[in-house]
Amino acid sequence: MELSEKPSELPEKSKTRRLSAVLIAIVIIGLLAGGMIGYGLSSLITSSQISSLQNQVSALKTTVSNLQLAGGQPTQNITYENATVNNITYVLGENFSLSELYDQVKNSVVEVETTLLEGYDFAGNPVYGGALGSGFVSNLTGQFAVITNYHVIQGAINVTVTFADGDTYVANVTGEDPYADLATLSTEAPQNEYEPLNIMSSSTLQVGDPVIAVGNPLGLTGSLTSGVVSALGRAVQVQGFTYDMYDCIQTTAPINPGNSGGPLLNYQGEVVGITSYTATYEGEAAEGLGFAQPSDTILREVPSLIANRSYTSHPWLGASGIDMDPWIWEAMNTTVTYGWLISSVTSGGPADTAGLRGGTTQFSDPNPNVGTYVTIGGDIITAINGTRIKGEDDLSSYLEEYTLPGQTINVTVVRNNQTITIAVKLGTRPPPT
Repeated sequence: MELSEKPSELPEKSKTRRLSAVLIAIVIIGLLAGGMIGYGLSSLITSSQISSLQNQVSALKTTVSNLQLAGGQPTQNITYENATVNNITYVLGENFSLSELYDQVKNSVVEVETTLLEGYDFAGNPVYGGALGSGFVSNLTGQFAVITNYHVIQGAINVTVTFADGDTYVANVTGEDPYADLATLSTEAPQNEYEPLNIMSSSTLQVGDPVIAVGNPLGLTGSLTSGVVSALGRAVQVQGFTYDMYDCIQTTAPINPGNSGGPLLNYQGEVVGITSYTATYEGEAAEGLGFAQPSDTILREVPSLIANRSYTSHPWLGASGIDMDPWIWEAMNTTVTYGWLISSVTSGGPADTAGLRGGTTQFSDPNPNVGTYVTIGGDIITAINGTRIKGEDDLSSYLEEYTLPGQTINVTVVRNNQTITIAVKLGTRPPPT
């Protein structure tokens, strides 16, 4: 009986094993099917994302194509808010390149070379030297002229002008104004050498406006530098001169020896100034700090320089002074924290005649920008004709831009902590000494 019972159990085990195998197969098939479905869904999602990206790329290409075709001509540069997004050509606004601007103005810029008598040797023979500067062609009066800086031709016994094509001609000084550092030249060059630049009013300039300077720095002819207008209306004290230059443009465009007299231009190729000086500190040139005479000065003076060989309409107040600072207003026991303090007035000059008062007390000003004794106690000019005067820059620029000799102006001053207005009839600035 025992032998007959064992075989009866075998069918049950075999059946169980078959059932387990079926279950395992079902699970495996389910996993495989689930994986394939998941993969399919994932593929569909990824495909959808790829399609979306492709559509975005296509739209971007269309936008780029439209930008490239702006202005009617294809270009390899993409400009967006005056910034170039590649390094092929530097482009500034409306797809206008600096290289195109340079081609537009380069033939109007000249090299000015002078011969100077520097002295005599031990045998009494003359010793000559030379100077090199820049200039540019203008036609403000119906006749061609070369405009340059006065300090470029100052003291010269011979002057030559070399045009962009290399042709050189002897030049004659037809007018000069030391106060504005301007001079005009004429040559016997044929008419086709002259390509005058347009000169616009500098009154529209704003700090931050982009500009370029073209000239011959260190004798490297036809060089272009670029920058921005970093300040306006500066009064500049120039080494070697006994007077200040008024109403100057300050720029970051590099200006080096040889640039003097060249044009400062906007991005339309119009003259907005004439490059003149580089700032120095303790005998070293300051980087990115140059100065130019504004084009309004050129427009105002050049006709007179050509017709009369000079310009004699600089207004004159007849006073010297200093900008207010915390140490001065504290020493004067005044609440005025800005303005131009009159230190002295010229006897018989416009300020003296009108009753403006200079200082009476010597004061050692600890201001590191002054570092010397100043005379305090005088009138503090705070406005002219209602225009606020913060200091010398404002005062000199206002007089130079908006007044003429013989004109009467209303000068607002603070005297003994009282505000009064005095009428002053301006004089003519005396010749430099």
